[in-house]
Amino acid sequence: MKKVVLISGCTSGIGKSLAIKMAKQGHTVYAGARNIADLKGLGLNITALKLDVNNPQDIMDTMAHIEKKSGQLDILVNNAGYGAMGPLVEVPMGQVQAQFATNVFAPLNMAQQALPLLRKTKGLIVNIGSSAGIFTVPFSGVYCASKAAVHALSEVLRMELAPFKVRVMTVYPGAIASAFGDNAAAKLKDTLADHSLYTSVMSAVEKRARVSSNSPTSPEMFANKLASLMLSKRPPFNAAIGHGSRAMPWAKKILPTRLREFLMAKAYLLNSLKA
Repeated sequence: MKKVVLISGCTSGIGKSLAIKMAKQGHTVYAGARNIADLKGLGLNITALKLDVNNPQDIMDTMAHIEKKSGQLDILVNNAGYGAMGPLVEVPMGQVQAQFATNVFAPLNMAQQALPLLRKTKGLIVNIGSSAGIFTVPFSGVYCASKAAVHALSEVLRMELAPFKVRVMTVYPGAIASAFGDNAAAKLKDTLADHSLYTSVMSAVEKRARVSSNSPTSPEMFANKLASLMLSKRPPFNAAIGHGSRAMPWAKKILPTRLREFLMAKAYLLNSLKA
């Protein structure tokens, strides 16, 4: 049975690949992005929509368009995300607010606005979390915190929406080939203080920003796996997909806190800093 799917953040990476995969299978796909011009040439069965997830009017317009054209929604994929790296004590509060606005508040608003359409089909909400929201890493504290918040929201949404037969899946991507690392590294100049306490370990800060580029899973492989899970009769509550997506949560469970933090301090040069 063909589905009606809405995916946010389809300019590149996971969102773009998932939209193309679902459309090739014959599903009706609504692909959202802040700049609709970035969605040209996605292919058949895909309707490009201007969807800045931080703009409530865009979200309402998107839901109204889907209701008018399709009358229902089977799957909502909250994929749009934002990441800026840097030490927590120096990250500008504007960056903190921006990451939580995109990564936490927007998915919840999307779910709230999509619910009337999802109830018609006993649909599925898919929230893209992160392994980093489980295994926290230095110099990415705000991003880790925002994804941990997404995980919590997903769990509560799943329990609260179960009586209405609307399901919720949380996805924990590992390293996925995308522009995320380059974008995060580029934002460092806007994040680090002029006289940062961490200037001497700048290489480690940049290393964290680009860590998703290490042995990444291709967006196409990720999309193939996620599409299969979303379309299964009983979608899992949680899905770890991609390089490192299972190893990081496993390591968090088995490593003593003192050892884990020692390893992180060594990997990110924190033990070289002086008081």
